[in-house]
Amino acid sequence: MKIAVIGANYVGLVVATCLADTGHDVVAVDIDESRVERLRRSEPTIYEPGLAELLRRNSSEGRLTFTTKHAEAVDGALVVFLAVGTPPRDDGSVDLSWIETAADQVAEAATDYFVLAIKSTVPVGTADMVRDRMAKRTDHAFDVVSNPEFLKEGAALEDFQKPDRVVIGAADPRPAAIVRELYAPFVRTGKPILVMDNRSAELTKYAANALLASRISFMNDMANLAERLGANVDQVREGVGSDARIGYPFLFPGVGFGGSCFPKDLEAVAAMGREVGHPSRMVEAAIAINHDQKGVLGAKVERYFEGKLNDKTVAVWGLAFKPRTDDMRESPSVVLIQKLIDAGATVRAFDPVAHETARTIFGDRITYAESAYAAVEGAHALCLVTEWQEFRRPKFERIKESMAGGGTPAVFDGRNIWNGETLRSLGFDYFGIGMPSSKFPDEK
Repeated sequence: MKIAVIGANYVGLVVATCLADTGHDVVAVDIDESRVERLRRSEPTIYEPGLAELLRRNSSEGRLTFTTKHAEAVDGALVVFLAVGTPPRDDGSVDLSWIETAADQVAEAATDYFVLAIKSTVPVGTADMVRDRMAKRTDHAFDVVSNPEFLKEGAALEDFQKPDRVVIGAADPRPAAIVRELYAPFVRTGKPILVMDNRSAELTKYAANALLASRISFMNDMANLAERLGANVDQVREGVGSDARIGYPFLFPGVGFGGSCFPKDLEAVAAMGREVGHPSRMVEAAIAINHDQKGVLGAKVERYFEGKLNDKTVAVWGLAFKPRTDDMRESPSVVLIQKLIDAGATVRAFDPVAHETARTIFGDRITYAESAYAAVEGAHALCLVTEWQEFRRPKFERIKESMAGGGTPAVFDGRNIWNGETLRSLGFDYFGIGMPSSKFPDEK
């Protein structure tokens, strides 16, 4: 089957490579000429484990090609995936201009019947809008399917190839059957393909992200309460997570969520609710809690040094919003570092893959260390923001020796991945999330 993918950035590139890997002929189109040139050379334009090999193999075997011409991609394609950006507007609603433009270009390039599968995260009613818009621009028969993505950055290939479920929103059985055929190789272990109407499929993506994000915000809210009551949030998490109705996933407190999905999708849900006169107070509360949570670690650092950071060097481990990606969109590290800079601190940061992304945000206002250990040399404090695997068991004796002398080095663990008692026994001042400290007695 020939497949076209409109948009070769994060979602589009994953979709294109994974479908090509099952034997389909896939043409991905993007208006960014430099991106297309890199992809033609089999150079990944995003960091995603396993993507480079998949891209190289399918390109070399001729199943995956890239172009800047929509007609070249759409001509003869039975399924056209729409995977373009849907950025938020200032009021939180979704900007659909790229969706509209891409739909117009697909309609004008069509040469026969095709199924347009909307992979981008879009507001409820978008499939209907796109269907009406395209009908005015082509005489060829077509169907519009809503096929939301559920890809986690850092595990996107695995999520596509081994999905928990596949959601297909369709008005008729024919397009649903065509798209179902594409996903058949990925659900051989019995995972469900759920066919529903377009609007339900569109809302399913937002509802899933809103619920997951709300769990994170709820646990962060409980962590902050635990600090003030003298409780230990790790023990609370164990007690709550043991309930089979709740479970442990997404009950880890931290410095807030970021990335390209949760923040903008929650804003979109809130905007849709306001538009129809039904504000989602729970979603809006999750947004507010997450906004405040991103400032928690910086506030702890500022309080520890009594607001005097002009002569202090702070090491920051982790810049990406989560491990296994270089994405810093809405990352808590950005809020922390900006606060430290504003307070006069010198910031030395390390991340396994996100340095280039960070340079576009901070330029030369911070130092980019060559390793985690280089970041802590001469530092007065260490802030852990992103829980990369290599940060979980560092050599703390070495860290203590290399940090600034003349006082007790401080560690601010934004993900609660280290044992506070162990670090205190080694001579550190340790601060986690949701754990009271004798250094801040009013929180007990």
